[in-house]
Parts: sequence; structure tokens; C-alpha cells
Amino acid sequence: MAVDAGAFATGPSLRRARLRLSGLFWRRPWLKAAGLLGPPLGAFLIVYVGALAILFISSFWTVNSFTSAIEHTWTLANYRLIFAGGQPYLHIAALTLEIAAAVTVTDAILAFPLAFFMARLAGKRTRALLFVMVLLPLWSSYLVRVYAWQAILSHNGALNWALNGLGLPDQNVAYTNTAMWIVFSYLWLPFMVLPIYAALERIPDSYLEASADLGARGVRTFRAVILPLALPGVVAGSIFTFCLTLGDYITPLLVGGPSSQFIGNTVYRYIGEANVPFAAAFATIPLAIVGVYLLLARRLGAFEAL
Repeated sequence: MAVDAGAFATGPSLRRARLRLSGLFWRRPWLKAAGLLGPPLGAFLIVYVGALAILFISSFWTVNSFTSAIEHTWTLANYRLIFAGGQPYLHIAALTLEIAAAVTVTDAILAFPLAFFMARLAGKRTRALLFVMVLLPLWSSYLVRVYAWQAILSHNGALNWALNGLGLPDQNVAYTNTAMWIVFSYLWLPFMVLPIYAALERIPDSYLEASADLGARGVRTFRAVILPLALPGVVAGSIFTFCLTLGDYITPLLVGGPSSQFIGNTVYRYIGEANVPFAAAFATIPLAIVGVYLLLARRLGAFEAL
């Protein structure tokens, strides 16, 4: 039987090439890391960072008032309109920031005791049950949860039904900023509980024992030991609650009503009016705020708690 000499020669040469390549990766680990991370990082840069770059560039364009066509001429007119006196845009941004901050503080106050109980006091079965209860709302659709709260807070909803049963008057909560604060606090609460739980769980028991041995009572131990060590977890959770509230536009539309004025609603409205450059300029405001917030969170060690 005839033997193909070319195939016989190719086998050892291919094996030697593989060995050389394996040795190259062994001597230079960064090449292996670059090969593994290169494709996903490239996709991230193209899809995400590229989209943000296009958004920022388009914010300097204008729309022709006669033809409604986008003119690719560089101008600061959109930003001057946002910061001009007598315009509502800064008020809209301030209201959005106020609601986002209120939701963050509310979720931190609600999440800390629950996370502390889960991490330091609850048994294994109780902890598992609480984990399921915290994560269970995330298994349902975002819109389903928003519509459920819309039904609860409506004039003929469950809230006024319960108040009337107690002999109390109706509360006109629906389509107000209070309703948005309540719904946002409910929606993002799990994103605050989990980082705080992770931070509290990592606190060594020896720290608490040492504090007790030094004569510190519960309040002093909480203020001097637990809270500083758990602060990165609180800040990490606030990244989610603050940023998600800042960019949302569905909840303000459904719960706050058509007249709700949020940054997301304003951007969506101007996109619908084909004024994409101004929408892009207004959208850079939450991006800049989030960028500053992330820098502050990084200085507080929040990324280590994620």
C-alpha cells in the first residue's frame, strides 16, 4: 500500500508548530489573555462605546427647521438651549436627580436591616427563603410589576380600598412624583439588598468579637465597625438604584402619567419629533452625572463589593 509522503511530513511539522505556539503562550501569558478577551472587548468597544461616541457627536448637529433634515454642522446650539434661562430642561434634570436620590436613600434604609439579618443572624434555611423572596420579583416582567403598582395606586385601586376599609379617606397618589418614588423604590430594592449582603457577609466575626471585648456596645460597634466595612456595599447598590432611576422613562410614563417630566421622557419625546441632535445633547446630562457618580463610587471602594 502506498504511503503519502507529504501527509507524513505534514504531521510532525504541524505538531512542532503547535508546540511552538503553546510555548509562546506559556512564556507570554498576556498573549493568551489577549486572545481570550480580544473578541468580547472588541465587540464591547464597537457596540457600546461606539454608540456612545456617535451619540455625543450627534449632539453637536442641528435640524433644519424647514426640511427637518439633520445638518452635520458643528454647533453648541443644543447645549445653549438646555442651559438657557426660562427653559424647563434644568428643572427636569433636577427633578430626575431628586427622585433618583430619594429612591437610593429609601432603598438603602430598607435594604440594610434585611441584608444584616440575612448575613449575620438568619439560619441557612431562613437565608435561602429570604433570598428567594428578594429575587422572586425579578423573575416577573418589569412591565407586569409596574402595571401591578399602577393598579394598586389608582383611584379605585387596592390602596384606597384598604384605606376606606379602615375608615380613612382616599389618597390621590396615582400619577404623582410620590407614586414614582414608591414604584422605583420597589423595583430596584433587590439591587440594593444583594451588594449590602455581600459586604456584610465578608466582615470577619473576629472584628465584632474584638469590638465587644473592648467594651463597645451594639450601637458603637455598628457605627465604628459594621457601617464603615459595609459602606462599599451600600455605594455599590446605589450605583444600580441611582443610575437605573436616572435613565428610566417607562415607569414615569405609566406611573407618573403623560405629563411626567423626566430626562428619559424628554429624550424619548424629542426622538419621536425627529429632533435627534437635541435628544442626544439632553441625554449627555445623565451620562455625565453617572460618570461622575461612578468615579466617586470607585474612590469609596464600591467596585470591590460588586
